Amino acid sequence: MATAPVHMPELVRATGVRQLRLICGVILFAYVVSHFLNHALGNISVDAMEVGVYYHTLFWQFLPVAIVFYAAALTHMGLGIYALYQRRQFRWRTIEPLQLVLGLSIPALVMGHVVGVRLGYTLYDHQKLYPQELYLFFVAAPGRLWQMTILLLIAWVHGCIGIFFWLRLKPFFTRAAPYLLAAAVLIPTLSLLGIYQGGRSVAVESEDGEWRTQNLTRRQVGTVAEGNTLDRIAGGLTIGYFGLLALALVARGARALRERRGGMIALSYGNGKTVRVPKGLSVLEASLRHNVPHASVCGGRARCSTCRIRIIGDHGALPEPSQREAFVLTRVGTSDPSIRLACQLRPTADLSFFQLFTPHTLSASTQTSTPASIGQERYLVSLFVDMRGSTQLAEKRLPFDTVFIVNRFLGAVSQAVIENGGLPNQFVGDGMLALFGLSAEPRTACRQALKAAAGIATHIDELNELLSHDLRQPIRFGIGIHGGEVIIGDIGYRDHIVFTALGDAVNVAARLQDMTKTLACEAIVSEEILRTADLADDALPQQEAAIRGRDEPMAVRVIADARELAALVDRTERVAA
Repeated sequence: MATAPVHMPELVRATGVRQLRLICGVILFAYVVSHFLNHALGNISVDAMEVGVYYHTLFWQFLPVAIVFYAAALTHMGLGIYALYQRRQFRWRTIEPLQLVLGLSIPALVMGHVVGVRLGYTLYDHQKLYPQELYLFFVAAPGRLWQMTILLLIAWVHGCIGIFFWLRLKPFFTRAAPYLLAAAVLIPTLSLLGIYQGGRSVAVESEDGEWRTQNLTRRQVGTVAEGNTLDRIAGGLTIGYFGLLALALVARGARALRERRGGMIALSYGNGKTVRVPKGLSVLEASLRHNVPHASVCGGRARCSTCRIRIIGDHGALPEPSQREAFVLTRVGTSDPSIRLACQLRPTADLSFFQLFTPHTLSASTQTSTPASIGQERYLVSLFVDMRGSTQLAEKRLPFDTVFIVNRFLGAVSQAVIENGGLPNQFVGDGMLALFGLSAEPRTACRQALKAAAGIATHIDELNELLSHDLRQPIRFGIGIHGGEVIIGDIGYRDHIVFTALGDAVNVAARLQDMTKTLACEAIVSEEILRTADLADDALPQQEAAIRGRDEPMAVRVIADARELAALVDRTERVAA
């Protein structure tokens, strides 16, 4: 996706506690994948595992990488304990508390292994590699093999759940899901098989006294006294970790007691439903506690805006939005201070509001089977087209005749949109909004929209020829095309629900369509579309245009004849091929 680079201040605003935990988790998951692939080499031989671990440690023990890795590990563990303290409501989908429990169990399970290998190397210069570890698991202490197997599976499942929550809202996830699932199954399977094959080989070789002499030296496995010291350190660290968990639970209890003593507030949902909750709960947590349906695609992680609410009445006394909340609201083009994220807003006084996304509705489109029915962030291309001169057309014709011509116009436009992979979405009078990218990557969507604009011009030519005997002058039109992150979902009330897109990108497309009137052209395309479609910079004439609602001018491309766009896209595709 070719989008404008993210500036540092915006990046800082986008990063909250959950985003930091995600970054640290991705670093740790990369280490886990590397370790699992190293284990999988045991299906070849123990020698192959030793060659693999050489390169594995060469990378992960490189000082800058090691600093980042250990910082990520400590930060991720600390944020996991903080998440245990912070979470007020656990009646979410089963997978979310499961992920938290699995994550909190990893440090306790891995402590002995880390101390035995890494701290043993630091304190006593132990050189424990695969032969020594496999001998421990398969010969000296077979019971530890089951602990290590459980640890590997827990770490893998915890990481996969985190990756799923991160990627599931991405446009490419649907296409990538089968491959990710295959990797999620194959990697741990090959890893465990590699450990088994390597361990079985070591168990056989260890019966040879010469092998034991070479591989179980003091430098490699240490003395009994050193082992006891490392075990005491591991035990102490494990007890300390459980102490931190207990402290988080005690802090939760103290907070709950303080909140109950601090008084209750009333939350009114605007539909007659009112609940009373302690101060400190977010609006979304209050909804979950009282089983009030509330849309939230990302599960309250502030990675989407589907839990948005609009405050009824005075909103001046509300807590200021956090950096992350402000970033999300800005991303979706919301500057109204009465609109807030329910997962982030923790009111301290009575509050009335209504939800902007209905949680339980039947979609008015074919999108009912996807999370988009309750809202989803996506990169889409918006194409606005409007019929010129419809008012003069209506003045000199019977109402039925006017409706007939407008319907023929919208039919011709819709046909061109559908032929090029788009979705006719909203019909407003004699204009229409079409969406591209619901099932295509951004580059393809941009090219589809450009070819659809050319198709519209061609179909309108055919319509003008067909209606030439009834029209004093040919039907003219204007098209505006722009792309960007938008919110898609079902909007409306009761039986009047429509699937549509909301966001700044849609508004800009409408503004560009309006500008075709003053610039006397058939289409105006934003620079974003040209860049994402991978078209040459000199493919279309560029100019700066002032967009209503924006502080700075925007680079656009003006097209006098929309029919040229099809040839331009075809030529680019031929060159790429």
